[in-house]
Parts: sequence; structure tokens; C-alpha cells
Amino acid sequence: MSFQYRKILVTGAAGFIGFHVCKSLAERGIDVVGIDNINDYYDINLKFARLNELGIDRLSAERFHFSAPSSKFPNFKFIRMNLEDREQLPVLFENESFDAVINLAAQAGVRYSLENPMAYVDSNVVGFVNLLECCRHNKIAHLVYASSSSVYGENGKVPFSEDDRVDYPVSLYAATKKTNELMAHTYSHLYQIPTSGLRFFTVYGPWGRPDMAPILFASAIDEDRAIKVFNNGDMSRDFTFIEDIVQGIIITLNNPPKTDNKQPLYQVFNIGNGSPISLMQFIETLEANLGKEAQKEMLPMQPGDVPRTWADTVHLRALGYESKTAVDAGVKKFVDWYTWFKTHS
Repeated sequence: MSFQYRKILVTGAAGFIGFHVCKSLAERGIDVVGIDNINDYYDINLKFARLNELGIDRLSAERFHFSAPSSKFPNFKFIRMNLEDREQLPVLFENESFDAVINLAAQAGVRYSLENPMAYVDSNVVGFVNLLECCRHNKIAHLVYASSSSVYGENGKVPFSEDDRVDYPVSLYAATKKTNELMAHTYSHLYQIPTSGLRFFTVYGPWGRPDMAPILFASAIDEDRAIKVFNNGDMSRDFTFIEDIVQGIIITLNNPPKTDNKQPLYQVFNIGNGSPISLMQFIETLEANLGKEAQKEMLPMQPGDVPRTWADTVHLRALGYESKTAVDAGVKKFVDWYTWFKTHS
């Protein structure tokens, strides 16, 4: 796949999706700068381990505002930085002359937004508008940013379509992601910045987040602890393997929105597997790959959660996206990584 961009900024580079995107772009020979604040929402050792896979040593990565070169990819470097830093982020844009931006930095997690709402406002709202301002003043050719399937709330219609109304989020996290879409639309309208939002559906795979079900379940099963099964297991998710997600991000990057001068340079896509499975089936697949049966603690639905997600991906598929990884194959790759990482960390 050819690229129309010379240099790309990836935010959230030490995160799950950001790490994989940086690695994929760097392997393709694209000049990439990754930034991340490496917050302690979950174990920072995992974040530093991801950066190490990208050739960034921990001592360099720990320093704020230090440009750390990669020992593996001559076209990649990492800088520890906060998106909401109104002084340093504009300096970064001026110094690096980016062509495009992939924004994957965010305070993640639905349930944690009930406990620490200001972290979501600071990172997901203040940080995002700061990024938009930098794009505005530096003639960025395309901004691709992470939204979320959580914007659909308790949508009763399935599969979820980009044409569905998303006015009723049921968590603050979802509300901040909807806010991102609104702000991106405004900047596209006012300043002709091409923006593309991606509504992610339950991403999983190697190097995943430890606060998400796959690692929570795998570690509990492995250590003979009970797993927490919410809504008594009556839930389904559109589990999407990380390699398919990265493919979709790169396809989106290479297909900026077009306009007939009547509509802003703005688009939003679902990015998912398009074939949801029940939570219990996912647990059974984990059990089979780990060779152990899970102890299950059945619990009611948690505030902010939704019973099911299901992505209609017809619009992204029209650009060439295809979710190729079945859950059985994806879970096996995830468990193989989990087993390896457990003995190497």
C-alpha cells in the first residue's frame, strides 16, 4: 500500500492500539513520531514493554519532552508528552512538520469514568481540542482519531450504523468520544481540516490492555481466580482482532474525506468485526486455549455498560477494509502472547 504522507504523528504510542499502529507504519518505512504521557491508569511496565518492542529504552522514554530515537527503526522516535500541554504540543508540531496525525491517545475505560471523570475531560476533551488547534495552525492534511462504539449507548437497533442517532451516551467516556466527533466536525467545517473518526468495537489481541476482559479473564483463569461475568453473562460483543484494526486505520488514513463544497471534510466509520459473539462463547474459547475451566462470579449489569455491540462496517469495507480474523484464531494468538509475556516480564 502506497502512502501519500511523508511524516505521521501517532498519539497514544505506548497504548495498545497506538503501539501496533506505530510498529506497522515503521515497518513500512514511514517516518513516525509517537507521543504518550504514560499515565498510570494501568501498569506502566506494560507500556514501557511495548515501547521496548519499538526500540525505545525505558530511561529515554521516562523523560518528558525528550526525543528518544528507536534502536530498531531509524524512522521512528518517541517523545513523552501530554496532549493537554498547550506549550509543548504546538512546539512539537512546528519542529516536526507532520503531514498527518493519528490520534489514539485517550483516557480509556467505561467503568473508570464513573470514579475519575476529570481525567476524561482533561485527556479526551481538553487534549483533543489542543490537538485540533495544532492541526489547524500547521496545515495537517488528515487527522484520523479514535472514537468508540460506546457512542451508540443502549441502541436497540442492530447492527449499529453510522447513520444511527448517538445522542444518548450512558457513560462519561462515551460522552467525551461523542464530543470528539462534534469538535472534529466543527474544525472540518470552519477550517477545512480533513478529519476521520473511527468507532472502535472491542479490540483485543497481543499487548492488549490489562483492564479489558481478555487479559482480566486470562489471568484469572490462569491463576485459579474467579472471573467477573456481568449481566449474568447475557452480553455480546463485536470482538475485533488488533491486526484487522490496524489495517482499517491505515486504509482510513489513505482515504481522507472528500467534499463537493457543500459538506465539510469530515467522516466517521465503524471499525469492527461485524460478527458479534456472546460473552460466554468468548470465555469458552479462552478456556479451550488455556486448557482450564473458569470459575465464574455472575454479577448484574454495571452502570455505563451496554448489553451488546455489533458493527455495520459497510462504509469502511467500501474503502477496502476487511476483518479477516475469526475469534478462534484471534484468541489463540492472544493466549500465545499472554503465555510468552507472562514468562518474559
